[in-house]
Amino acid sequence: MKLQVLVSAVNENVNALAAKMNLETEAVIVNQCDHFAYQEYLHKGRCIRCFSMAERGVGLSRNTALMRAEAEICLFSDEDIVFISGYEKTVLEAFRQNPDADVITFNFKVDPSRATYHNQAKRRIRWYNYGRYPTYAVAARVESLRRANVGFSLLFGGGARYSNGEDSLFLHDCLKKGLHLYADTAQIGEEVYRESTWFKGYNARFFQDRGVLYHSLYGIWAKPFSLRFLIRLGDFGELSLKQAYGLMKQGIREGAKRRAD
Repeated sequence: MKLQVLVSAVNENVNALAAKMNLETEAVIVNQCDHFAYQEYLHKGRCIRCFSMAERGVGLSRNTALMRAEAEICLFSDEDIVFISGYEKTVLEAFRQNPDADVITFNFKVDPSRATYHNQAKRRIRWYNYGRYPTYAVAARVESLRRANVGFSLLFGGGARYSNGEDSLFLHDCLKKGLHLYADTAQIGEEVYRESTWFKGYNARFFQDRGVLYHSLYGIWAKPFSLRFLIRLGDFGELSLKQAYGLMKQGIREGAKRRAD
């Protein structure tokens, strides 16, 4: 098997990015910037293909990279990830050990303030625990994604209309299409801390956007899942629990209207 890293970047020097990320495999870099260009170069003997594009949206950039993937296994990534030496062997071995796996998530070292998950045991990912994983933790069989016609939403995530959630929607769609998802305990990289490009605090937009996302994820169960999320969160910025819940319900209604239209 062959592994290819699919990188979504913003305003990066693509010529330096492979070294910065410690890439040891082939890669497709999609750089959101102010111009259009294509170039490729060798890094550690592996081909790095770089697509610069003026359009914005993390979902669009990930789909652009996925469309150009040529390896059997792809590993999604962002520009602020630094991989551990030997990550290629680790990822490919996980797929060899799980021949029915279409998607496998891995561990990354992250700042405690951004930690949303840690795989403590190897297991299947199901409907009740899929919503915790960032896209950069995900590796997948390219042919499985193409056969299932699974990609990334253009409505959610950095640079899109709604501020986040493209990662949860991606895994949601994988499960919906019957793909097999697994969690692996291996750590294959580290996220270099930076200020979030989308999170500006627990404000009105955050909760309203989250409501739209929850309608897409949970349908008729969006309201109880919203309330559960708020109770677990316990931090509503300058808002009250009632106000935050009201904003999420407003987002749910917006999501329902968009689907009806």
